[in-house]
Amino acid sequence: MGLENNKFIKKYINIEEKSAGSATFSILVGVFAAFGGVLFGYDTGTIGGILSMPYVLEHFPRDFPGVFSTKEHSLIVSILSCGTFFGALLGPFMSDTIGRRWTIILSCALVFNFGVILQVAATSIPLLVAGRTFAGLGVGFISATIPLYQAETLPKWIRGAVTSGYQFAITIGLLLAAVINQATHKIDSTASYRIPLAVQFAWSLILTIGLFFLPETPRFFVTKGKLDEAAAALGRLRRLPVDHPDLVNELNEIQANYEFEMAHGTSGWLECFKPADFQLKRMITGIFLQAFQQLTGINFVFYFGPTFFKNSGIKNEFLITIATNVVNVGSTIPGIFLVEVIGRRAMLLYGAAGMAISELLIAIIGTASPDSQAAQKCLIAFVCIFIAFFAATWGPICWVIVGEIYPLRVRAKSIAISTASNWLWNFAIAYATPYLVDDVPGSAGLGSKVFFIWGGSNVLCFCFAYYFVYETKNLSLEQVDELYASVPNAWSSYKFTPSENKFQNESNVHENKATSEHVTKTTSESFVESA
Repeated sequence: MGLENNKFIKKYINIEEKSAGSATFSILVGVFAAFGGVLFGYDTGTIGGILSMPYVLEHFPRDFPGVFSTKEHSLIVSILSCGTFFGALLGPFMSDTIGRRWTIILSCALVFNFGVILQVAATSIPLLVAGRTFAGLGVGFISATIPLYQAETLPKWIRGAVTSGYQFAITIGLLLAAVINQATHKIDSTASYRIPLAVQFAWSLILTIGLFFLPETPRFFVTKGKLDEAAAALGRLRRLPVDHPDLVNELNEIQANYEFEMAHGTSGWLECFKPADFQLKRMITGIFLQAFQQLTGINFVFYFGPTFFKNSGIKNEFLITIATNVVNVGSTIPGIFLVEVIGRRAMLLYGAAGMAISELLIAIIGTASPDSQAAQKCLIAFVCIFIAFFAATWGPICWVIVGEIYPLRVRAKSIAISTASNWLWNFAIAYATPYLVDDVPGSAGLGSKVFFIWGGSNVLCFCFAYYFVYETKNLSLEQVDELYASVPNAWSSYKFTPSENKFQNESNVHENKATSEHVTKTTSESFVESA
């Protein structure tokens, strides 16, 4: 019996009416693919701790003895995001050519692992920076491909929850990094930082080996005209024979939608920004959604958390970092469930409001009573509240939305551009933050006051979500296309009701006969009978 027959799921989630086959394998595929988030989360969490380790502070800094200069601090932390930016933009060249699955495999096994080797071998800043650049390139490939792979393999009724698992994996990676840093930071040798860095091989190996046994997405095969392979992949995901009427109907809809898209445009990079099919509006949504996710201030907490807590007079900064990561992991779980109950749009609005209030209170308390123990406890409490709001809303839901709002013909490129926006702002914030908060010569030394900036950004997050984010809960990827074509305003998207097999009907009007040339005889006959 599949997961879609679970009474708890049926009660709270609007499952599609089709009951043939099983969604269990599709869900397991999406859940495993989400494991790629561990690579990014672990690196984000481990580098901040490594730069605070006594052995590292004694041997790595060059500008000032025993402390990283602002230039060194910002370069080491931000350079990974520079690599991920270019990796995300290059991702579609691979994912649209060799497939989504092989892109993830090669990015892990070759590019990311090479970067880890350089980092583990490093005994000075230059080699460490080079290793983080290559590791970032691999993470960029992965981050642009995994939401795409998940969205194209999952049924619509559970797509948002499982895609949110990518962010959950990021939080797991952050927590694992904090725990391992806590275990090794007092070691008086290169093992203090080499052990946390070398652990990354394990996460890469798990993802690489596992994906060898998982299928490619049916929609990728459709774009290549390999409809027999698309039918086989879809049959494996849905646990149905290739000639089953429900499977044939779903594949017909995917194929008809793709043919309809291609009849009205190409799949080039410029198509991502053209007004046709409301693609420009979708592109603006994805780019700014990922930008605002970074402008919430979340990576400030996890990149610079140990340093910030230490400078704020808080003792045991490594233990506090573990506590904030536990909150991050735990709060992601209700977000995974609520995204299919409350919806994407409402969750973003609630999250932005909660984060703005929390961060403005952090700024006020930290500025008014910087040396008070009671104020320090309040600061930690509101940091945890802020993390909880982020983890349940903007953290996972941004990845869900960018994975499902774009047309198939430009989906890989559009997701890559949106993801690149995430990494560009990640780089900018990681690079600029030390200059804003560090209490060293050449920096502004804002300390807690920096949260006035993050709080103000979250007010903008709320406004952006209200005016630009459409509700896509319970819609197939093909129905999302119809949503943008039918509803002019994001705040009216709740009222949208999809028509039945819209693109199949329009494709028939255009008398597109290409399907029969690319499938086996049995599958082809099934298509004709179902038309």
